[in-house]
Amino acid sequence: MSSILTVKNLSLNVGKDKLLDNISFEIKHGEIFSLVGESGSGKSLTSLAIMQLLPEAITVTSGNICLKEKSLFALSESKMQKVRGKSIAMIFQEPMSALNPVMTVGAQVAEVLQIHLGLKKEEMKERVLSLFREVALKEPETRYHWYPHQLSGGQKQRVMIAIALACEPDLLIADEPTTALDVTIQAQVLQLLKDICKQRELSILFITHDMAVVSEMADRVAVMKEGKIVEQAVCKDFFTHPKHPYTQRLLADIKVKKVFHSEKKENEPLLEVKNLKVHFPIKKGLFQRTVGVVKVVDDVSFSIGKGKTLALVGESGSGKSTIGKAILSLLDETKGTVRFENQNLGTLDKKALMPYRRKIQVVFQDPFSALNPRMTIANIIREGMISLGIGPKEKVAQDKYIASLLLKVDLEASHMHRYPHEFSGGQRQRIGIARALAVEPELIICDEPTSALDVSVRTQVLALLEKLQVESGVSYLFITHDLSIVPMIADEVAVMKEGKIVEQGDVEEVMQNPQHPYTQRLLASAPKMKEIP
Repeated sequence: MSSILTVKNLSLNVGKDKLLDNISFEIKHGEIFSLVGESGSGKSLTSLAIMQLLPEAITVTSGNICLKEKSLFALSESKMQKVRGKSIAMIFQEPMSALNPVMTVGAQVAEVLQIHLGLKKEEMKERVLSLFREVALKEPETRYHWYPHQLSGGQKQRVMIAIALACEPDLLIADEPTTALDVTIQAQVLQLLKDICKQRELSILFITHDMAVVSEMADRVAVMKEGKIVEQAVCKDFFTHPKHPYTQRLLADIKVKKVFHSEKKENEPLLEVKNLKVHFPIKKGLFQRTVGVVKVVDDVSFSIGKGKTLALVGESGSGKSTIGKAILSLLDETKGTVRFENQNLGTLDKKALMPYRRKIQVVFQDPFSALNPRMTIANIIREGMISLGIGPKEKVAQDKYIASLLLKVDLEASHMHRYPHEFSGGQRQRIGIARALAVEPELIICDEPTSALDVSVRTQVLALLEKLQVESGVSYLFITHDLSIVPMIADEVAVMKEGKIVEQGDVEEVMQNPQHPYTQRLLASAPKMKEIP
């Protein structure tokens, strides 16, 4: 089988710092080659080198990249522009930021055809509609005139795939194309890419940090760590006989199971939610009259025991995060009962709620936007303590307390003097957990706290949450759309669909023997790891 792309001894530097160190691999005709590794390992940098889109500060110190045995480094910028989009196309991780918000999606696909193929207007539209049908975009004639904001995440990613396929490229680079998508949409997009690869005999460089996706997609795999390729193998051998210790650790992290609280004793409820409804009014007309309601949360009931974890799972828009806000008394449109320690929080005024603000804390999805970039870590943690009147009153004593919290979440005491931008994503999430722990809560609402993290960092954060639960007896409401982590963290699980809980129960029972068709579909859609001995 001939090679479409060959990367040989490629090294990249910024000044004296080496970003890529002598990496080599080749992608054969019609195969899916997966490049895996954690954030910062050099995966996306490799794709930018292939596309000749590297920032000016980065220099190529050695090596070459050849497309069909022709060096891309030997091409002028004007010639490389003809290669981009026509011979090599790319699908980006975040479709919303990759699409032009002021152009219709049809016009954006047509633009590629016009630049590279010079088609006439009538031909272009018919070709665009044909591409939309190929990527299974519903009602293509209507969608042609829509803008990106009118499409769902999965639909936007289909448009990105249509743009990439427009000129029938030899190589498609897919850079984390499903990271931001729900599990069912992810399954559709992955299947679409596999089908297109087979039909067009297209070569795909698939960049990801999700080993389960690699297991389902790839023909061959290369693992990157700190700018080096540490292992390459055929997919089957890669999962059954990983050779490098780093690869073995990545695969081991996926198989981590919940090990704490294995006993099945009944705990008294700490939180009870009964018949919770959050209905937002639909207003229309000049006078903004209410013409209907959107039932974001519709008659939901569940409870969480002391020292226990309930995982609330479902796709985007199912109402998971809205439930978290309702429990925190952050929404006016709430009906039903939220009882915490037998106290109905809905009957309390702002002043009476203050003690419960301490007892119920939250850890957010994006740790960077959740931390004030102008404050040191010590002051970020101190702020909540002061506003809720918790902990020591003197600054020296507060600093000592904050240092102990940072040690508890496996950070260093000296980190208190740094700012958020000086930390990695996993470290920032640990800071978010420390901030929540500072006021000694009894319940922490974790809203997608690991969705932005690499698999090994995700495993570390989940293990930390488990350790803290064992030590302090804190309870968690763990909101997620990632079914793979539910067995790692939860005692019970509730599955949400369109504002309702369609199934709930013990994690093992629901995951092993789902009763509701929607739960069965979610589990069937989730990427499955091949068995590792």
